[in-house]
Amino acid sequence: MTIITIFIRVGLAALVLTGIIGYLKKQKSWIMSFAQNFTGILFIFSGAVKAVDPLGTAYKMEQYFAEFESVFAETWFSFLAPLFPVFNEYSISFSLLMIIFEIVLGIFLILGHAKKLTSWAFFLLVVFFTFLTGFTFLTGYVPDDVNFFNFGGWGPYVETNMKVTDCGCFGDFIKLEPKISFYKDLVLLVPSVYFIWKYSDMHTLFNTKTERIIGGVSIIGLLIYCFSNFAWDIPHIDFRPFQEGVNIRTTKEAEVNALINARTLGVTLTNRENEQVVELPYDQYLKEYKNYPEKEYVIDYIVEEPAVAQTKISEFEIADLDGNDVTQDLISDTNYSFMIISHKMKYKTSKALVTVPDSIYTIDTVLVEGTDEMQVVRSLDMVEQRQIDQDEYTFDKTQYDAYANIVNPFLAKAEKDAMYAAAVVKYDSESMINDFRHATQAAYPFYVADDILLKTIVRSNPGIVLLRNGEIIKKWHYKKLPSYEEVKEQFLK
Repeated sequence: MTIITIFIRVGLAALVLTGIIGYLKKQKSWIMSFAQNFTGILFIFSGAVKAVDPLGTAYKMEQYFAEFESVFAETWFSFLAPLFPVFNEYSISFSLLMIIFEIVLGIFLILGHAKKLTSWAFFLLVVFFTFLTGFTFLTGYVPDDVNFFNFGGWGPYVETNMKVTDCGCFGDFIKLEPKISFYKDLVLLVPSVYFIWKYSDMHTLFNTKTERIIGGVSIIGLLIYCFSNFAWDIPHIDFRPFQEGVNIRTTKEAEVNALINARTLGVTLTNRENEQVVELPYDQYLKEYKNYPEKEYVIDYIVEEPAVAQTKISEFEIADLDGNDVTQDLISDTNYSFMIISHKMKYKTSKALVTVPDSIYTIDTVLVEGTDEMQVVRSLDMVEQRQIDQDEYTFDKTQYDAYANIVNPFLAKAEKDAMYAAAVVKYDSESMINDFRHATQAAYPFYVADDILLKTIVRSNPGIVLLRNGEIIKKWHYKKLPSYEEVKEQFLK
């Protein structure tokens, strides 16, 4: 599905709704009523696909906060930079606020409630979205070693320059190129200005009291629904590639092979000095590449679309704490196995003085009996106690309890059936991971992987994934994990 497809379907729905409103003689202006219904339905839809997965929007906000912190830290506005790590701690709250506000605003547009206030709210939200999508798109012109506000250092557009690769306008339902998202918001600025200019022409479907009741009920219902998709359970609809029934092993192989076999069709060469662009067929470029040195040209290869669409599954890589790749071990096991996912280990670090034994040895030489040879001998002289600084970890109680009281007892029963289990956490300190494992008395190995990959696999921390030969059989939020006996009866067949 593309943005054009979405606009067409939303437009058709808006036409039908406008016809009904016209039949009921509620409209003052056909154009205004259609604009209300089109933007209202669009906002309800875009908010709804994000309400299915509020954590996805929160993670997207974390990416923006990190990028804004980096950008502002090197400018006159550096005093703003420390705010973004604080915002990051409340990303899920911002996510809920944004999602619910977007949907309720869409409802109010269709209802025609509080016309002037709704018009201004829509305008300001579209301006905010335009700023985000515009920033995302324009970072494509900013090389890695140049600050966004150093406009003189901008260069040709390079897609890989972008730190945030999509705006998340429609969650994981559809990924839009930043340029497309930006143009979409520029288009939406037109009705937003129109609403402010002609808000008195808006239709109104019900009286103020009824509309307020609808708004209040919507807010409460949406809040409960959003919480059910992250705080109490995983999303009831999974738009991400790691869906139940997907085979990670075979999909990864297909995606990697498709990417390897994709042909390079041509090359786009952008002159660094005058930004003149030259496009050459790949065969011609191979013959003339000496005429286009990298010091003078930005080189972008034009590659055909792989036969298999690329997803995050291509990046599924897991290592043990020594850095050894264990990916194939996990996804090639023909038996059932459990994978415990934690995209973030929550803890605080403090320094503590720890007393450790310090052994002191003396070195001497002795004559080997019956020979003329001398042998070096090391013998223990004394053991002293000395103090050293050592990191101590205080683990988040909720996460600790999830492992100690829910996951570990479950896996202890699975172990009796000779089932394999492993935890996969984000890359972090080996000492911290081992301390957490010992503190929770986890009897299974801990591996590490990229946190974005882990966030994509399951929206729970920890989340439990049942695998067999690479296939995802079932995923659970730790709060919804059934008893092992129930899982065994239903899935381990």
